[in-house]
Amino acid sequence: MEMKAEKMRSFAAGLMIAAGLCGAVYYLGSDETTTATENKTVTSKMSEDEMISLLASKGFVVHTEEEWNKQLAAEKEAEKKPNEEKVVYRTVLTVTLGMTSIDVGKALEKAHIIKSAKEFFNEVEKRGVSTKLRPGSYDLESGMTEDQIIKTIFK
Repeated sequence: MEMKAEKMRSFAAGLMIAAGLCGAVYYLGSDETTTATENKTVTSKMSEDEMISLLASKGFVVHTEEEWNKQLAAEKEAEKKPNEEKVVYRTVLTVTLGMTSIDVGKALEKAHIIKSAKEFFNEVEKRGVSTKLRPGSYDLESGMTEDQIIKTIFK
């Protein structure tokens, strides 16, 4: 079946008109963003802050390039360091009548509050407070300094 020249011209003209209309809509259309929210279609030009809050409300995290680079650098730095978790031991020490600073030191060492009962005893003797041991219950933890422990138990 041969196409006649008249039909070819009509077909070509139709294609040219359709292409022209598509081009006009594309180039002359608006730059506004259309967003579908809660079954409503809102057409507006969004600011940067509005875009960030819309993304954040959808569960996204938005960073500037500088913030992202800082976060990556911090992560790389953390990978270089071994994970150091500090364990804190806590105990309630009950000092009774008749206990000595040696007994207290041994109890604290056993509870992992101090490293050495002997060093603790020597420090108590050096300060001259071994006779000032106060009976009672004391909340102590391994994060306390030797000075804090001595001031708590001895007066």
